[in-house]
Amino acid sequence: MANIGVIGSGSFGTALTWLLSNNGHRVTLWSHRQETTDLFEKYHENTDKLPGVKLAASVRYTCDLAETVKAMDMLILAVPSSAVRETAGKMKDLVEKDQIIAVVAKGIEESTLLTMTDIVEEVIPQADVAVLSGPTHAEEVGRGMPTMIVAGAHSRRTAVAIQEFCSSPVFRVYTSSDMLGIEIGAALKNVIALAAGTADGMGFGDNTKAALITRGITEISRLGMAMGGKAETFSGLTGIGDLIVTCASVHSRNRRCGFLMGQGKTMEEAVAEVHQVVEGIHSAKAAKKLAEKYNIEMPIVEAVNKVLFENLPASEALNTLMTRVKKDEVSDW
Repeated sequence: MANIGVIGSGSFGTALTWLLSNNGHRVTLWSHRQETTDLFEKYHENTDKLPGVKLAASVRYTCDLAETVKAMDMLILAVPSSAVRETAGKMKDLVEKDQIIAVVAKGIEESTLLTMTDIVEEVIPQADVAVLSGPTHAEEVGRGMPTMIVAGAHSRRTAVAIQEFCSSPVFRVYTSSDMLGIEIGAALKNVIALAAGTADGMGFGDNTKAALITRGITEISRLGMAMGGKAETFSGLTGIGDLIVTCASVHSRNRRCGFLMGQGKTMEEAVAEVHQVVEGIHSAKAAKKLAEKYNIEMPIVEAVNKVLFENLPASEALNTLMTRVKKDEVSDW
């Protein structure tokens, strides 16, 4: 039995709290709002983001970061990507040397082009920072549906520790040393999912979805490998696996946002209706900057940026993608 602090009480933080407490661990769940903590104390569930998923009576709820961080065997950082730097700053003086922080936020910081674990390592250098990522919708994790995920870390010892803490008969954890590849796949799949959702909203079908997924993973792989990620990562759970689920699932907030935009809503209207953080919007500009930095052709990412930030109609963006210069898929002539 371990002591684990989950920092962030959104849908995935709640789902991981359910998982870890069911695994027999002592879990403390932190929220930055007292009213959220009060609701957890009263109902033992996230009535807003994950209704119906009842948490164990043993779970503790708090707004006190010190209570969540100190003397814990592992920390799960589950705040939105836009809040990672700020939250890490509040944690930095509380974290012990070599304390494990498994980051589950997915994104790239636009101003620095750092991954989420890069940010945490910069702000909390004494921590043993890792990443936990994969095709893991909270709505299914919290209901015990079979799920697979990857723990990436600098050392095998840390990855295996996370694997041991989190594994259960319904939650299988693999390990990997390719933290960068895992995080690039995690962040950029949200951008491609916006495109896939937009195509759905425009009334297109399976052919279009399949094309966006397969060409999307090509773009992600090109960039990720140029940055130093491993090819096999992008063909695995945190690459094509996470991309498929995010582009296709009714639970995907990025797909949902794109769907609403495909039906004619503005980005702002779509985000308001989704009523959750749409990480792909935050990652789109960063993905475009990375493509430019590494001189990687990423036409889907470029098209998404134009639709989001330059008011290009989705129909024109699609036409641009379909009428690009003709190319080989595999250049082995």
